[in-house]
Amino acid sequence: MGSHRRISHSRHSGLDRSTRATVLGVAAASAAAALGAAPAGAAPQDRPAGKAAVDRLYEQAEKATEAFNRADERTDRLRKELADTQDQVARGQERINAMRRALGLVAGAQYRSGGMDPSLALMLSSDPDGYLDKAGTLDRIGARHAGELVELRGAQRDLDQRRAEARSELAELEAARKAVRQHKRTVEKKLAKARQLLNAMPSGERAAYDRASRGGARPDLAGAGPASSARAAAALAAAKSALGKPYVWGATGPSQFDCSGLTQWSYGQAGVGLPRTSQAQRYAGRQVPVSQAQPGDLVAYGSDAHHIGIYAGNGQVIHAPHPGAPVRYDPVGMMPVSSVTRV
Repeated sequence: MGSHRRISHSRHSGLDRSTRATVLGVAAASAAAALGAAPAGAAPQDRPAGKAAVDRLYEQAEKATEAFNRADERTDRLRKELADTQDQVARGQERINAMRRALGLVAGAQYRSGGMDPSLALMLSSDPDGYLDKAGTLDRIGARHAGELVELRGAQRDLDQRRAEARSELAELEAARKAVRQHKRTVEKKLAKARQLLNAMPSGERAAYDRASRGGARPDLAGAGPASSARAAAALAAAKSALGKPYVWGATGPSQFDCSGLTQWSYGQAGVGLPRTSQAQRYAGRQVPVSQAQPGDLVAYGSDAHHIGIYAGNGQVIHAPHPGAPVRYDPVGMMPVSSVTRV
């Protein structure tokens, strides 16, 4: 899989809070003005109360979904680290067992011939450090056996350290699993509440909401301009192939997606590995002004980058909006734009 250049958050930390707030405000305003996009709907206070409440719950669910994705990604990483450490412990134990068996053969031969060299008793002891503390023991160890003892003691200490690391990683993994379960419950509660509100809507309002969620005709993208790179063009083509596929939280394709799952999968088809979450994806390349967005660029939304899509040109993005709404086109100014990233 191809690599991508990631800009760390620290590179942007030179801006004070007021400057960052100004930048976000200018970006949001520029999204509509520079790209010819209009807000997707009326202001929240002008919308039907039911629709505004459902939209708000979906937004909260999406934020919780990205938190779930972060926790799930961390859990996978910790699981792999623990497996590696446990494998190292097993190999270390095999090495120590082999060393003890070899020394045991020598000790057995010495015992049968009339006595055991104290150095061998030391090396075969279950507590070699304690044995060494006994006065005069070192004076009776030959040079060859002393070297073998040092090697055995080093291997035992390394093994003890690996075991301690494994215990620590296991505790961290359990904490991460608990976080995943907690975020999952949060998402499920938000989605269940949204479904309850949808079911309680008057039939006419519910029908209008359903029509809006299905999306309209595909926009005219003639003259949208070239993609920023060949891989951006390939990612955009992949996103277009996903149009109409359902939103499922936590899904990364190929038949269903959440918002960052769609962008990760689309760039994966272009041979580029993106991070799992929208917050990390916004720093997975070079950030450019909204007015300079090109097809294939990533467009992140909200000051916390809780939503993300792929710019398609002519003021349109392709994104996975929320449950009940399939992958579709929407105006880039559908909500405040926080950043545009060129991967």
